[in-house]
Amino acid sequence: MITPRTVSGTLELLPRQQIIHQHMIDVIRRGFERFGFLPVETPVFELKEVLLTKSGGETEKQVYFVQSTGSLQQGYVPDMALRFDLTTPLARYVAQYERDLAFPFRRYQIQRVYRGERPQRGREREFYQCDIDVIGKDKLTPLYDAELPAIIVQIFDTLKVGPFTIHFNNRKILRGLVQGYGLTDPETQILVLREIDKLDKIGAEKVLASLIGLGLAESDAQNLMELIGHKGSKDDVLAALQALPVEDPLFRQGVEEVTQMVAALRALGVPEERTRLNLSIARGLDYYTGTVYETTLDAHPEFGSVCSGGRYDDLASHYTKSKLPGVGISIGLTRLFELLEDTGLLPETPPLVQILVAQLDPALTPLYLSLATELRAACFRVDAWLEPAKLDKQIKFADKNGIPIVLLLGAEEAAESSVTVKDMKAKTQTRVARNNLIGFLSPLFDVRA
Repeated sequence: MITPRTVSGTLELLPRQQIIHQHMIDVIRRGFERFGFLPVETPVFELKEVLLTKSGGETEKQVYFVQSTGSLQQGYVPDMALRFDLTTPLARYVAQYERDLAFPFRRYQIQRVYRGERPQRGREREFYQCDIDVIGKDKLTPLYDAELPAIIVQIFDTLKVGPFTIHFNNRKILRGLVQGYGLTDPETQILVLREIDKLDKIGAEKVLASLIGLGLAESDAQNLMELIGHKGSKDDVLAALQALPVEDPLFRQGVEEVTQMVAALRALGVPEERTRLNLSIARGLDYYTGTVYETTLDAHPEFGSVCSGGRYDDLASHYTKSKLPGVGISIGLTRLFELLEDTGLLPETPPLVQILVAQLDPALTPLYLSLATELRAACFRVDAWLEPAKLDKQIKFADKNGIPIVLLLGAEEAAESSVTVKDMKAKTQTRVARNNLIGFLSPLFDVRA
C-alpha cells in the first residue's frame, strides 16, 4: 500500500486554510483592480528558448524541464519548462500581443510558479506569486514607480499583516557612484550591486572586502559602505545624495527619479512610515535598471522580503524590436501566508458556508430542499444535509467546518410554518416564522450576489 503524501515544497491546504488563502487572493485581486489593472494568465509551460533568454546559468539550474515519456525515449532534448516567475512570461506575452494591447499596459497576474529550490519554510518548489506591472511604449514616467507601493500599502493594510516597510532604491544611483569611482565596466558594476545586495546576509565586513576585491579603492569602498548604511528619513538620505560631489549623469538621473518618487508617494497619501529609501537594496536580478523594492514585516525582518520588484528598461528586447520599458512588483503569496500562519496573524475571514439546513425527518426532505433553494436565491451560501443521521453528527459537522448557523425544521416547525435558527457561536436557538427567515438572517451576514 502506498502512503499518501505530497511532494515536499508543494502547496496543499485543508479547506479552512484554503478559505483564508482564497480570501487573501480576493483582497489582492480587488486591490489591483481598484487601480485599473487588467487580469492576465499565461500557460504553466513556456518554451525553453523563451524562458531562459535572460536568466543565465544559475536560474537554469532551478528550472523544471518538461518532457513527455515518448520524447524522452526517443532521445529528444526537452524544449519546454515550467515558469519560474511571472515576469519573463509577461515579456513574451507583451511582445507577442503588442498590436492588440493599449499602452501603458497595466496587468495583474496571480498564478503558481515553480523553482528547483531546496524546500524549506518560506522557500517552496511550488508557490503563488501575485504580480502587477505597468508596461510603456518607448517611455514610462517614474511616477508609476511610486504608484506600485501605494497599491501594496492598501492591500497589506486590508489584510492586517501588522507593521511593514517597503524599502526602495534606484540602481542608477549605485551604478553611477561606482562609475564615478572608476569602475566603468557594466559587468563589474553588476557584480558590485550583487555584493551590496548580500549585506543583510553576509555582513558589512565581507561586503567591504568583496568591493575592494572587485577593484574599488579602499577609501571609495568605505565611503560607499557608509552611504548605503544611512538610516535616516527619506529627506535625510536625499540630502546626503544631493550633497555628494558626484557629477556622473547616471547617478544624477537616479537621484532625480527618487526625488520624484518620494514626492509622488506623499501625493498618493502613502504614510511616511510605510516606505524607506534604503540604499543597500539592489536586487540580484540583472534586468532591473532603476527603482527596486523589497518589503518586510517589521516584527519579522529575518524572514526576508514578502513583496519585491523593480523597474526594467527593456525586458522584451529578446522578443521584439519595440522598446517596452516597465515597472512591476510581486507579492510572494505563499511566503506571506506561511509567515502569517506561523505568527498567528492570518486574517479572519467570513465563513464560506453560512448555513446548514439540518435533516430531522427524512419525510420532510422536499421541505429542506425548497428551504435551501429559497435561501440560495436570496444569496446565502447554504449546505443541505441529504441523508439520515443523528442531529449530534450534523452539529459536529457544522462546528468542524465553521458553519455559524444551523436551521432545524421538524414536524412541529413544519406544522407552524416556522424554522428554529441555531447560532453555533452564541449557542442560542430562536424560533422564526418561515416568511420572516430571510429578514432575520440577513443582518447576520454580508449577503451579496
